[in-house]
Amino acid sequence: MAKDLTLYPADRKGELLELASIEDLNTMARQVRRDIIRMLALANSGHTGGSLGMADIFTALYFRILRHNPHGFREHDNEDVVFLSNGHIAPVWYSVLARAGYFPLSELKSLRQLNSYLQGHPTSESKLPGIRIASGSLGQGLSAATGAALGHRIDGRTNRVFCLMGDGECQEGQIWEAAMSAAHYGLGNLIGIVDYNNQQIDGEVDKIMNIEPFADKWSAFGWDVYSCDGNSIEDVLATLEGILALEDRTKPTVVLASTLMGRGVPFFEGTMADGSNWHGKPPSMDEAEKALAVLGETRFGDFEA
Repeated sequence: MAKDLTLYPADRKGELLELASIEDLNTMARQVRRDIIRMLALANSGHTGGSLGMADIFTALYFRILRHNPHGFREHDNEDVVFLSNGHIAPVWYSVLARAGYFPLSELKSLRQLNSYLQGHPTSESKLPGIRIASGSLGQGLSAATGAALGHRIDGRTNRVFCLMGDGECQEGQIWEAAMSAAHYGLGNLIGIVDYNNQQIDGEVDKIMNIEPFADKWSAFGWDVYSCDGNSIEDVLATLEGILALEDRTKPTVVLASTLMGRGVPFFEGTMADGSNWHGKPPSMDEAEKALAVLGETRFGDFEA
């Protein structure tokens, strides 16, 4: 909750980093997972599983794929646009935004604190760099992304629009209304990435409300469909770079990125023995210490708590 926030200070920037190698990207993804664990434990609130599972995809996007300028957010006409529809995994987004230089690492310790810029779901009223819209009311992000992609095309711009979604979120009808609209308007500048982990807060997606045949549904709605291992940075890069290399795309594209909820910390991964998962609960301080021991320190260093 942010009751009395002023606009985010324009001069508050983070350190810009360029990661040249796959090894660097994998190390950064591990550091992002450390950030997520520490942020959630400090807040004693938030979503662990999906945040950990998407660390590789966010790292690949922000350190290799996106055309963006972290110190000049919204200042360049051709910058790529990112919408996080499944806003509950905000910790992974905040970590990567900070690591990429949008704002200082010191902000990460304030996750979910009163009057923090880093609220539990992303919000836009304070103009935190990197965030365009409030999100987390599931099913709405693809509509915003479709509108943005259409608007950029009308304006004659070359911006690519990326929308990240959850597979459980795709039980929402609004996703499919947006999917139909994007195909109708031939939005080749729109790329959806689905966290395809078969997990939602109440259990496994196929048991709560089955979405299969998932790839066939997107194809039937007029989208080009790709699959990748969302926990392999190499595969994520190969898939996205292959899509972006295609000229004159006339259909929207979706990537079904298979991930493991809680990836990187074995005792947070997948479905627990009692049928529960780590979708919507934070680690305790003791659990966080054990998780950090598994992940190990990196050369990028932890944020100061």
